[in-house]
Amino acid sequence: MDKIDYKKKLKELYQAKLNKVATVNVPKMNYLMIDGHGDPNTSQEYVNAIQALYPVAYGIKFYCKKELGIDYGVMPLEGLWWSIDMENFSTNTKEDWMWTAMIMQPDFVDKAIFNKIIEQVRVKKGLLSIDKIRFESYDEGRAAQTLYVGPYSDEDDTIKNVHAFIRDQGGSLALTNKHHHEIYLSDPRRTDAAKLKTIIRQPY
Repeated sequence: MDKIDYKKKLKELYQAKLNKVATVNVPKMNYLMIDGHGDPNTSQEYVNAIQALYPVAYGIKFYCKKELGIDYGVMPLEGLWWSIDMENFSTNTKEDWMWTAMIMQPDFVDKAIFNKIIEQVRVKKGLLSIDKIRFESYDEGRAAQTLYVGPYSDEDDTIKNVHAFIRDQGGSLALTNKHHHEIYLSDPRRTDAAKLKTIIRQPY
């Protein structure tokens, strides 16, 4: 059984060049999602969200391998982050951030599979945030993105560069539904902070 690597299959969306901002068009895709508020570095709510998302994502993967005969790699953690005024969005005000933690799901995964796995994980794990997870499509559309390498706390200059690119393209960040988007390509538990790879994306 071949294993599908969606990071390669969707390389335009899950690969980017370091410090080079480019425009991408992101199609509607399905995600496991969970919402929250506050600084992810200090919020127990964020920790609980991540601890709930991964067992469901892996449960779906193993179900699809066994029942559908389709194997694939679980996609990286992603996050939507936003504030009331996206023009002034900054890493210096993380305590005011609202967020959605999420993991992309292949198109053959549907709500029936999601509901089945959620119930299994609920019974086995008893996780605090399991009932907050939803299965939902997200249609991001046109966005600017770049690759950032380094600690999450030092992203601000890269975010400003992405915003400047958008303004140069005649775009606007005035609408609050145009959320700052990060895709975490590295595991912070196993990677030195200086080498963490993150795709920084902003729809406009």
